[in-house]
Amino acid sequence: MKRSLSMEVVRVTEAAAIASARWMGRGLKMEADDAATTAMRQVFDSIPMDATVVIGEGEMDEAPMLYIGEKLGSDKNGPQVDIAVDPLEGTNIVAAGSGNALTVLAIADRGNLLHAPDMYMEKIAVGPEAAGMVSIDASVTDNLKAVAKAKNKNVEDVVATLLKRERHQGIVDEIRAAGARIKFINDGDVAAAINTAFDETGVDIMFGTGGAPEGVIAAVALKCLGGDFQGRLVPSNDEEVARCEKMGIAVNTVLNMDDLVKGDDAIFAATGVTDGELLKGVQFKGGHCTTESVVMRAKSGTVRFVEGRHRLDKKPDLYIKD
Repeated sequence: MKRSLSMEVVRVTEAAAIASARWMGRGLKMEADDAATTAMRQVFDSIPMDATVVIGEGEMDEAPMLYIGEKLGSDKNGPQVDIAVDPLEGTNIVAAGSGNALTVLAIADRGNLLHAPDMYMEKIAVGPEAAGMVSIDASVTDNLKAVAKAKNKNVEDVVATLLKRERHQGIVDEIRAAGARIKFINDGDVAAAINTAFDETGVDIMFGTGGAPEGVIAAVALKCLGGDFQGRLVPSNDEEVARCEKMGIAVNTVLNMDDLVKGDDAIFAATGVTDGELLKGVQFKGGHCTTESVVMRAKSGTVRFVEGRHRLDKKPDLYIKD
């Protein structure tokens, strides 16, 4: 995979973030998502690559663009890659004008990303210091102790993050009983997983059940960062069980990092839409706007933070076509 793709894909998340940020706080989540998806689709087709969407906005008959199986890129002789996208991670967040909304994508060589079905996934994520020290099969308490030991702190100093959902009450009770602290999130567990790898966010470990496609995207980010991610598909009906079996994944199988993203190379990019712990959101300044993004590559381990200043009169379509 060409290293130049790292900077190319930042243009994609920047455009999606700028487009969706116009809808911040307006209570219209579908419009925000559509703006991000449309912008992302346009810029993808300006990149010299031969790409296929393996995780997107839905099946072909469910989504107008960025659907699973869609071909992207401007060069059919370019690098052959698979793409996982979440054009707007946190549609409800943007609609409500809350924090931590991102536009995110992940790219890997053809065939290296798990084609995760649209169902729930049980997840655990940690940063580099605790990589290899936790297990999705272990108790919440044991995982908290493992993270505390790896980071040379007391359990009482550990901060766990998870979606604020009724289904997580058992996890919440065990975290509290262990004496650790909790940082709840309302939406967007990709950002939560990534935050475990950055000390300045104050987050040490992520627990809970969320979307399986988002789990694959988070796994790519943590592979680039040297962290750890484990997942387990949680089908909710017979149809979803059948989908797992068709993929050759037995129910209750633990999916490790290399199951979710194979090989030694992958790229992850994200741009802040609204302010979060890791990235600032889009700010409009009249004739221009500013963005803050992160892009990382697994093969080199390089992590870049990119601050963008965009002349809106020069880029009315959010990108330059040539």
